[in-house]
This record gives sequence, structure tokens and C-alpha cells, in this order.
Amino acid sequence: MLILIYPKCSTCQKALGWLDGKGAVYETRHIKDENPTYEELKAWHKESGLPLKRFFNTSGLLYKELDLKNKLPSMSEDEQLRLLATDGMLVKRPLLISGKGIAPGFREAEWEKLL
Repeated sequence: MLILIYPKCSTCQKALGWLDGKGAVYETRHIKDENPTYEELKAWHKESGLPLKRFFNTSGLLYKELDLKNKLPSMSEDEQLRLLATDGMLVKRPLLISGKGIAPGFREAEWEKLL
């Protein structure tokens, strides 16, 4: 399993603690220092079957600064993916990538299914 995290994020810390409590084996990647690529995001979005909006960090400062709440609806999926790939802080975190699926954000029930 790969978990994309921002180390200062309290939700990311909570998720890692939860995984540790389950004895899960995982690798972490700093989402800001090594932001996901366009190709990765495109593949993860397709595999997840989730709406692309779930991959955006809608509570983040950058999301708000760029006024993405109003801009995303008029952007194509390709444009949205390219934008996500420009800065890891736009991506919902933590982002769990496992052999069983993809889960943006930490929701215990969703993550439990992917362990």
C-alpha cells in the first residue's frame, strides 16, 4: 500500500496511527515534495470509480485562493487532472492506493475494505 500524506496534516497522522493499529504494512510519500503526476492521478481516478471532485482538497487554502469551487464545473476532466498534478496541496489527503482500490481522504469504513 502507498499512502500519500502531508506530514503536518492531523488527518494524515490519524490515518497512519489507525493503519499502525491494524498492523498494516505501507509506504508513505510526501504529497507536497513528490506530488502525484498527471498519469498517476488519471489512473487512480479511473480505478477508483469516484467523482474527480473527491480528489480535490476542497478545504485547502490553495483550492480557495484559486476559486476552484466556481471554476471546476466549467473545466474538462483532463484540465482538472492537469491542475491537480501541478501542486500536491490541491490533492485530497491522505490518499490510499492499495491493490484493492483507491481512497482519497480518511474514512475508516472505506479504508477497512482496502486493507
